[in-house]
Amino acid sequence: MGRIGIVSAMHEELRTLLAQMPDEAPVVRGGRRFWLGHLEGHEVVVVLSGIGKVAAATTATLLCAEFGVERALLTGTAGGLAPGVAVGDVVVADALLQHDMDASPLFPRHEVPLYGTDRFAADAAMSTQVERAAQTMLAGAKVHRGLVVSGDRFVASAEESAALRERLPAALAVEMEGAALAQVCHDFGVPFAVVRTISDRADAIAHVDFVRFVEEVASRYTLSIVREWLAAA
Repeated sequence: MGRIGIVSAMHEELRTLLAQMPDEAPVVRGGRRFWLGHLEGHEVVVVLSGIGKVAAATTATLLCAEFGVERALLTGTAGGLAPGVAVGDVVVADALLQHDMDASPLFPRHEVPLYGTDRFAADAAMSTQVERAAQTMLAGAKVHRGLVVSGDRFVASAEESAALRERLPAALAVEMEGAALAQVCHDFGVPFAVVRTISDRADAIAHVDFVRFVEEVASRYTLSIVREWLAAA
């Protein structure tokens, strides 16, 4: 499969993955610590994405340009938007869109200028493999597949969540990094997938027990999905 970049959104996820890597070695680039080693027999580079689109784009660019990854997987949490996407569910993206991109009237709202599109498709085969890994390892969780939207704000009110649902009815979940990584991977021609555990419903209680959820649920989900995906690859 070649070298694989695994991008974790949270420190807790990173620690869980590193604990399973027998030979991890840190390399610092651009103020970020990239961990090189092996997981389930595959050569991997594991790194924190950073928070927000700029941080995620810088991290993804370094993965592609400095470390030559041939595939990239972004893990983390997200707020559920669509009805039926509940806390504890898993969403695998089939496309990513920036919900705060707005260069109108020069370009249609959400369209990324000069790209002629408002969304970037995840690699279909890779996403299907990740979806199957989630279904295999997380028997008690519901796994969804569809549009994930990203923006540089933590959506934490019922009003904002409702506005996103009205404007982007196909969106399953909202987070802060995926669309940036997607655009960079598109530019470099690197296949990618994004998998998110739903930690909240993107409303006024989105922050409640978030760290505990990441430690007790999301990190465990991430490790299970990543290991199963790599083992089956």
